Amino acid sequence: MTLDLAIERFPIRGEFRIARGAKTSADVLVATIERDGVVGRGEAVPYARYGETPEGVLATRVDPLVDREALRRTMKPGAVRNAIDLALAEVEGRIRGAPSARVEVVRSALTLSLASPDAMALAASRSPGSLLKLKLAGDAHDADRLRAVHAARPDAQLWLDANEGLDRERYLALVPLFESLPVVLLEQPFPASDDALLATVPRPIPVCADESAHDAASLDALADRYDAVNVKLDKTGGLAEAQHVVTRARALGLDVVVGCMVSTSLALAPAFVLAKDADFVDLDGALFLEHDREHGIACMADGTIRAPSRSLWAG
Repeated sequence: MTLDLAIERFPIRGEFRIARGAKTSADVLVATIERDGVVGRGEAVPYARYGETPEGVLATRVDPLVDREALRRTMKPGAVRNAIDLALAEVEGRIRGAPSARVEVVRSALTLSLASPDAMALAASRSPGSLLKLKLAGDAHDADRLRAVHAARPDAQLWLDANEGLDRERYLALVPLFESLPVVLLEQPFPASDDALLATVPRPIPVCADESAHDAASLDALADRYDAVNVKLDKTGGLAEAQHVVTRARALGLDVVVGCMVSTSLALAPAFVLAKDADFVDLDGALFLEHDREHGIACMADGTIRAPSRSLWAG
């Protein structure tokens, strides 16, 4: 078996901005594995929030003969483990001739990159989706962003994502809007180190852990603070661990959210396996790119997202 790791760059249309900053390209790690003439690929996103860089992940030493279970035991969760696990999963799927069951079309959130209230309202008015995910900044303009987007799209449900950007005061200022607008989910309002704040504030809508949740072992400490967990392949370190996270979340009574980074459809394809068991889905990451890979996801006229072709990834 041979293993190759490479970094590929895909420009973003304009920029994609969240509370922590903006990016203008998706720099992705691609693992390519060849076993007995069968080739599999996996894509992952090195994420600075978790101490990862493109250069750093390329320097990771990996046993080229590793299998998926050994990978889970010997390598920490993250982009490298994710890319290799997904490549191995594709090799296995192609060998057995029966790829994993998945959903073909999902009602995904369509994300509004962080911007001024007017700019986000304009983006909302142009979005076909009935579930809009608003990035929040943790500043004095977040309430205006919510009101402007709702005014532009009063028919849409709203999913808010603070990316750890709120403090207690900013959160409390938004609570009346949580109650009066069609907000269905709030994702990671506080820094992961401040999860205990959730026990001190009113929670009129479900609150989802993202940066606070990684692998299955991380969930027990969160069950009394959150209502849902965002399962992302890059955080779990692959599809194998992600499926354990889903099982553990259900056992703890947590809703399951399947999310993504800004990436190509090669990274998104395996998440459609997880999406069949999800309560909320956010798999629009490739829609921000100037050019996706061939046979990638497609946003339909009603705002739903069609899975990539099996020819792109067949795990």
